[in-house]
Amino acid sequence: MLKLLIADDEPLVQAGIKSMLNWEDYNINIIGTAMNGAVAYDMIKEHTPEIVITDIKMPVMTGLELAKKCYEDKMSLPVFIILTSYEEFQFVKEAITYRVVDYLVKLELTPEVLGDSIRRAISQVSGLQKAKGMTEAPINSLYLLKEQFYTRLILNLFESEQQFETQAHNLNMNFNYQAFAASYVEIHSEKSSDMSAEQRFNLYTSSLQIVSELTAKYIPCHVLSLDTKHFAIIFFLNQSIVGGYKALIKNAVEQVGAMLFNYYSVTIFAGIGSLVSAPMQIASSFQDAKQVFSQINSGNLILFAEDISYDHALKNVFNISLFKEDIRKAYAEFDEKALYDIFTSIMELFECHSAHYVQALDAACNILYLSLSLLNNGEQIVSDIFKHKNNGYRSLYELTSVEQIIEWLALFRNGLCESFSKHHKDYKNHIVISVKKYIREHVAEKLTLNKVAEVFNISPNYLSVLFSKYNDVGFTDYINQCKIDAAKKMLADGDYKIYEISDIFGFESAFYFSRVFKKVTGVSPRDYINQIS
Repeated sequence: MLKLLIADDEPLVQAGIKSMLNWEDYNINIIGTAMNGAVAYDMIKEHTPEIVITDIKMPVMTGLELAKKCYEDKMSLPVFIILTSYEEFQFVKEAITYRVVDYLVKLELTPEVLGDSIRRAISQVSGLQKAKGMTEAPINSLYLLKEQFYTRLILNLFESEQQFETQAHNLNMNFNYQAFAASYVEIHSEKSSDMSAEQRFNLYTSSLQIVSELTAKYIPCHVLSLDTKHFAIIFFLNQSIVGGYKALIKNAVEQVGAMLFNYYSVTIFAGIGSLVSAPMQIASSFQDAKQVFSQINSGNLILFAEDISYDHALKNVFNISLFKEDIRKAYAEFDEKALYDIFTSIMELFECHSAHYVQALDAACNILYLSLSLLNNGEQIVSDIFKHKNNGYRSLYELTSVEQIIEWLALFRNGLCESFSKHHKDYKNHIVISVKKYIREHVAEKLTLNKVAEVFNISPNYLSVLFSKYNDVGFTDYINQCKIDAAKKMLADGDYKIYEISDIFGFESAFYFSRVFKKVTGVSPRDYINQIS
């Protein structure tokens, strides 16, 4: 579990924060409280919490001084959430340097506000741990699964609409909107070249938090991080706002952009894709957004695809969906040979078209996004591959020619293949373990090979082969075992009739249930009841 320290000189505030959330839901353990910054600093050194909630004004040492001291001592963690009784936003620019992820007004603190702040802190802890090569602590796995879902969505990597709907349902995600639009956004700072890598990372994550919070106040949306310079925004449009969606999005982006510039002297450039009517078409809107993004200039920071004349050749974006089936399968199965062939095909394509720098860069970026978002511990794997490069994998953004990009892709390809080779067997076994856990947790549902394969984004045939190789019994037999084990407990309790239990566990009929029960246990349900009576 993640460790949390509360530092505040008011006991009522300490008690209020402790009781405001069910901390187990966030996989967080409160390791203690401190009445001043000096005591908090000693506790941080002793207990190494990942998150600290601190008042900005305390005796001996203020919350901001505490955050600054931890930063100057080169502690990689904790991250800080600052509480204050005053809306003194002049502290924000200073706070960003000291790994402060949020700045909350006490009088406005609610469970919802605190919960949102904690989720952002968890996300930043995860990012810092990966960036520093630390062993990853348990984090909000549901959040990561949703980010992976959105990455697949904007890159058009779902095999079918049924797979999309299954995963959306399992993640409790709502796409019941009239229309959608995607944007491609770049964060630009004149001072970034003078910052350390950690300061740039803090600037990006803090900017992203402001974008996520404020944009949603103007229009329903989801903000998805792509790399340390770019992010996507997916806009969800109800019937009442579809007609004026351009003005609404433009106003939201401009207002958020003005706030970012005031706080951090950061400018954002945004390409907005075409309006689409179905979730599976969001990838097309995102593709449009990337195409028009290349037409943006300093005099026009926001550009809509629908405002561009298609007399201009805008086909300067690499369409990764052409490789989507091969990529999806290679990443899902850790197939190093397939991965090598995909990368080589893309590299050969650009070797023959050495003038297509923009497309080559876009191809490399897309593959980078996939690796960071879709691979288990992708950030760590990719960082290890480029650990000898200045700026790591972010060196991609410094390349100025197709030849350099091809060289970067070759290094990436070889490193991923080596990683795939090491993790191939372990990953297969991990898939089977995860599937078995899913079956046990959903034992009352009608489970099929196709349905479970969709949940884990792998092919039914591949799942069947894995189960036969890495488990004592096959897929269907394992499901039946789990259902019968659960049914035996219900029969022993005596609260349900046989036909009711058959229906609860999704069997076609009581007769079929009895046949499966006898095959698994050696006796019929009726004989089993008599044996335990």
